[in-house]
Amino acid sequence: MTSIVAFLIEDPVSQGIHSSSMRSLGDLLKILITITTTAGKKTQNPTQSPEKIRELEKMQAKDSNPPDGGYGWVVVVSAFMVMGLTVAVLKTFGLFFVEIQQHFDGLASTTSWITSVTIAIFHLGAPVASSLCVRYTHRAVVITGGLLAFSGMALGFFGFNMVWMYITTGFLQGLGISFSWTPAISIVSHYFSKKRALANAIASAGECAFAFTFGPFFQWLISQYGWKGALLIIGGIQLNICIGGALMRPLASSCLLEDHHSETQTPPGKNASRTDKEDKCPIIHKTFNWMLLKRPEFVLYAIFGILAAMSFFVPPLFLVPFSYSLGIDESWTASLLSILAMVDFAGRLLCGWYANLHVTKTIHLLVMTITLISTSLMLLPLANNYISLAIFTGFYGFFFGTTVAIHITVLADVVGMPEFDSALGLFMLIRSSGGFVGPPLAGLIVDMAGDYRAGFYMAGATLILSTGFLVTLDQLQQRKERGSQTSTKPEKSTLSYPSLHLLKHKTRSY
Repeated sequence: MTSIVAFLIEDPVSQGIHSSSMRSLGDLLKILITITTTAGKKTQNPTQSPEKIRELEKMQAKDSNPPDGGYGWVVVVSAFMVMGLTVAVLKTFGLFFVEIQQHFDGLASTTSWITSVTIAIFHLGAPVASSLCVRYTHRAVVITGGLLAFSGMALGFFGFNMVWMYITTGFLQGLGISFSWTPAISIVSHYFSKKRALANAIASAGECAFAFTFGPFFQWLISQYGWKGALLIIGGIQLNICIGGALMRPLASSCLLEDHHSETQTPPGKNASRTDKEDKCPIIHKTFNWMLLKRPEFVLYAIFGILAAMSFFVPPLFLVPFSYSLGIDESWTASLLSILAMVDFAGRLLCGWYANLHVTKTIHLLVMTITLISTSLMLLPLANNYISLAIFTGFYGFFFGTTVAIHITVLADVVGMPEFDSALGLFMLIRSSGGFVGPPLAGLIVDMAGDYRAGFYMAGATLILSTGFLVTLDQLQQRKERGSQTSTKPEKSTLSYPSLHLLKHKTRSY
């Protein structure tokens, strides 16, 4: 700014500006601001060589355009493994329920608090994990999560009492899952743009693939080593989360841009040491954006998340008891969970592939999948034998997988990638309220109705209600897009600097 002012004072004629043409100080300030803005964009720093300028342009292009492939697929495979070693372990932890209850001679409600604490910390820790990702790197947070998950299982091996289990396999395990899952799903979205839906679908499918194999594997571990030995072995397996995190290489463009900026700003003879640059490079100087709560688009999507979470936790809870009420044998009932996992896996991959074709807008695709899930839940209570129940369960599992495959992609589309890390943490935190309220509410309705079918009807109706918020969100986005297209019409000018066009217009008017 100072250089521009000096330039105008030294050579006012060359700029087409004369003191007599300035009627007020306000006009001068407006012109100076305009010149400063355009000069900053058009002029080049004399200390920058052409090679450095070209390098800076390449890095800026790389930062705005994710790789959409290449090393990004390594990150996807790493996230696939992290999903399996976190959420899949949480899903199959019910196999330890009876063993732990019998060991401590506790009530079912007391033992169930282990899983409840894990789920609660998983969701409540998401904003903390997102904040750490914003401040440091996804790689560091995932590795930390792996160590926490291992610590929870390894310390649970001692099994002193039930409170000890709440702290170890509950709190520590939940925090480890949160610190691993949140950055893993986030960095995949950073690496992909056009193929983001497909990449997220493949990564999330790790949850289904591992859950399908962990069930019989955990049962074998318990039978061979007891529940304590099984916890220790599973904790050792979860150390592989650290390997997956180490493979999640950060996108280096932001670091290089900051390093380049520091080089151009440092006076000659006062260059920072290489060690100082390396220490500062991984740290992205941002803050967690709580102001997203003031954005109507995010609020609408968060409300959808609450209603969806109220429904998603209900069917797995009542599917087995409902099958028992139909007189289906226990061995056949167990196969329903396997069917659910397999079709869930298929739904995620197929929906991710279809979304990658960009035939349908992702939010429209999400509305369709939610509508189909609610329809399948409304039809599921009509089942009266194993075959019909397996068919409706398959429909529900498939459409549930399609929803999980794209709902994170829709969140990225709603808030944009610069705010995605903060949005993911806030979304997980807000969504957790639906997960806490849904099962107890469905249980109350089942108790009042005296029939498990009422729980499925409640879940289907809640999902139908959630689609209304998605439709409202879509209409709001379309209205804003139409408004931005009509309001932004750039004026053509033959001059290289738009500010000079303004100066010429002001000079003529006087």
